[in-house]
Amino acid sequence: MLTIEKLRAYGADVDEGLARCMGMEDFYIGLVVKALADNRLPLLERQIGEGDLDAAFETAHALKGMYANLSLTPLIKPVSEMTELLRSRTATDYSVLLADAKLQFDILRDL
Repeated sequence: MLTIEKLRAYGADVDEGLARCMGMEDFYIGLVVKALADNRLPLLERQIGEGDLDAAFETAHALKGMYANLSLTPLIKPVSEMTELLRSRTATDYSVLLADAKLQFDILRDL
């Protein structure tokens, strides 16, 4: 079961996330659970693999916003880096950033 303590140990800025949720722990945890059900990270990987950098930017930007609003710090870093590279449509190897994002997502999912 996901708890505030587990999220804090994961590295999430729980205090910031709770502040956005008016201190309602159940609401905040519920939003994190919904973020875990989101399927856009595999979509981002597929879009990058297909070379569709315009669509990948839109997906990365949406993920960045969701993770930032929930203060999921370990996920924010790789997704933010991808978003900025994709903003300028930089053709580069995204595999390290994607692997980091997927690892952090998996760690969060397994809490």
